[in-house]
Amino acid sequence: MSELAPRCFELHEKELTSVPESVGRMAGLEELSLWRNRLTALPDFVWDLASLRVLNVSKNRLSSLSEKIGRLGRLEMLDIGHNELTSLPEAIGSLPLRTFLYVSHNRLKTVPDSIGDLRGLAYLNITDNQLSALPESVGNLERLSELRLYGNQLTGLPESIGRLSALKELHLSNNLLASLPESIGRLGRLIHLDVRNNRLSSLPASLGALKKVRHLDLRSNKLTAVPEVIRDLDGLEKLDLRWNRVGPLPDWLRQREQDGCTVYC
Repeated sequence: MSELAPRCFELHEKELTSVPESVGRMAGLEELSLWRNRLTALPDFVWDLASLRVLNVSKNRLSSLSEKIGRLGRLEMLDIGHNELTSLPEAIGSLPLRTFLYVSHNRLKTVPDSIGDLRGLAYLNITDNQLSALPESVGNLERLSELRLYGNQLTGLPESIGRLSALKELHLSNNLLASLPESIGRLGRLIHLDVRNNRLSSLPASLGALKKVRHLDLRSNKLTAVPEVIRDLDGLEKLDLRWNRVGPLPDWLRQREQDGCTVYC
């Protein structure tokens, strides 16, 4: 790899307040790391790095991203976590992201409908923001295998969530969910479901269709009895019911314990 044409350039932890102009002349650059600096904005020449596949600008002080981000026609991985973003550009949906999009620890109250255009995305993390709802378009993420939304203010989920046919992990803890949509029962590949510290008093009957779920975390909700639908989860290996008021365990659940399922209550 020639020093005159680097493919990977690391400028993290340099206390930078601006991106050096020399970066804009690295036409073949594929990976750019700028995490943990003091950047409050990104210059336009970053959006002209047409070969860029990986961009990490996490742990800075960014409050916005330009719509020009859509020019990054080869970008596969984007980390913009731990900044001060209050919104995402609509153009984010035009990116060919595949591996992951990390937006944790910002100040987002909404995400754009265009998020649903990221149909090749495998991992999406929007944890520790201020989201109260998700757009219906999130159901278009047909290749998504892991969705992390904990630490928001979600009061509900769109019915379209049931279209995430590749989803294996769904993390929803520390929100304000009083119910789950019936469509959640269509997540046939789901293995891990975490809804701890919400306001659930019951579970949808469709949940019983999730035969591959191994781990179900229901801690700190408002359950007053063990939901009968859990009985149908044939693949369940770990169930956590602590900090609810479910009373005595039913006989069928005690039998599941004897058969090897770990139960915390």
